[in-house]
Amino acid sequence: MGFSIGFQPSEKLSKEEIHSGLKLVVADGLAAESMVAFTQGAFLVAMAIQLGASNFQLGILAALPTFSSIFQLVSIWLVQRYNNRRVITLVFNFLARFPLFIIGLLPFLFSAGSSMYALIFFLFFHYYFGSVAGASWNSWMRDLVPTEKLGTYFSHRSKMMQSLNVVLSLATAFALDHIKVHYPQFELWAYSGMFLLGGIFGMIGIFLLSKTPEPKSELIKGNVFNLLQKPLRDSNFRKLLSFNSFWAFALNLATPFFSVYMMKTLGISLSYIIILGIIGQVSSIVSLKMWGRYSDKYSNKTIINISAPVYILCIMAWAFTSMPSSPIAVLFFLVLINIFSGISTAGINLAINNIGMKLAPKEDAITYLSVKNMVVAFFSAIAPMLGGLMADFFSSHQLVWSFEWKNAAGSSVFPLVDLQGWSFFFIIGGLLAMYSLRILSSVREQGEVHKERVVGVMRTRVRRSVKREARGFFKKSTSSAKRVAGFFSF
Repeated sequence: MGFSIGFQPSEKLSKEEIHSGLKLVVADGLAAESMVAFTQGAFLVAMAIQLGASNFQLGILAALPTFSSIFQLVSIWLVQRYNNRRVITLVFNFLARFPLFIIGLLPFLFSAGSSMYALIFFLFFHYYFGSVAGASWNSWMRDLVPTEKLGTYFSHRSKMMQSLNVVLSLATAFALDHIKVHYPQFELWAYSGMFLLGGIFGMIGIFLLSKTPEPKSELIKGNVFNLLQKPLRDSNFRKLLSFNSFWAFALNLATPFFSVYMMKTLGISLSYIIILGIIGQVSSIVSLKMWGRYSDKYSNKTIINISAPVYILCIMAWAFTSMPSSPIAVLFFLVLINIFSGISTAGINLAINNIGMKLAPKEDAITYLSVKNMVVAFFSAIAPMLGGLMADFFSSHQLVWSFEWKNAAGSSVFPLVDLQGWSFFFIIGGLLAMYSLRILSSVREQGEVHKERVVGVMRTRVRRSVKREARGFFKKSTSSAKRVAGFFSF
């Protein structure tokens, strides 16, 4: 890689260089999040539906981001050969983000019938090259970010990224709904513009990463396939892989179809779907600092044991969102689900990423993390494709459980359970996720603290916070009352 001149890793980074690098990584995260906000999530689903995607094609779209991670083996080979993670990250990020410009031009390049196939084709390369860049980036960050600050730093970065996503998603959703109502003939063009804009932000992120310093790492030696066996021979890391794979399969059987379910089954508009997503993101943002602090102070495994059961209940609750007869009741139910989902996923995602970095030896970080990502990606990719294939079967089946009350005036039927379509996936996904927590119990993490102790600490802090707020409110009320009494006595 002759073009890596000027991008060589540094033998030792000063505190100023590390501080500057961490700021640039946050800025890159904001640029990357802007790219994601315009090209993924509910907007991508809406665009696919507009192009006439089938349930199986929607499952493929959901599987692509994780399926492409299987190819992170390429990243290990490149780092082993060139030992320059910054250049590898920059080159493959460029290759990953350039297809976004082509996707933005799909309405002008392909007919309506073939646009969906072209979308899947170019998104595959977007995610494939992005996964290679991501594996190299993970190893780079493992050496750049101080170990004792992993939880705090990445929670701060995630908080900034999600805050930006909230603003962009909300503004874009309202703009799209306005176009759908007043200028429906330009709806597809609007999606095209979003992908072009996302590509621009992606290139800005590459520029920011090019300015970020890279500490020199130990050169990975040995055959790539032999290196891949090392994490698999690590008993404790293998248990983490088992938990993470099972958890990912369970979640990806259900969660990728939340937007599809709201659009097709509940008939909710894109603006409301984005607002619900934003409610979840705001809840996540508010709780990230707390989870980061507890992750550094206690253990990641403890955080998962606390937040995962909450998220499992949220997944299963989706199955009952179609039961209320009032649209307002449905929205209220969805708001509650998204609030608790946001709080719990913030802790889960942070803890799962951090425990992987923590259990990976520093000298073999890229190998361990890449193996973890590839194995988890395989199971994550199978789940939504399986869900897409089974969707048509479940759409023609229904499970109803109710009780009937009869009296002299007549009878009344009260529904308890009414499962149909995607609801079956939500129940099955929740049950499988519940089982995965049993596997987590066998994983050993240094500094592990029993979850009851952490829950006790959290309860104590919440009580203190409530008492403090109550005292402040009482003092203000008393002061106001005295001023009012003084006024009348005067």
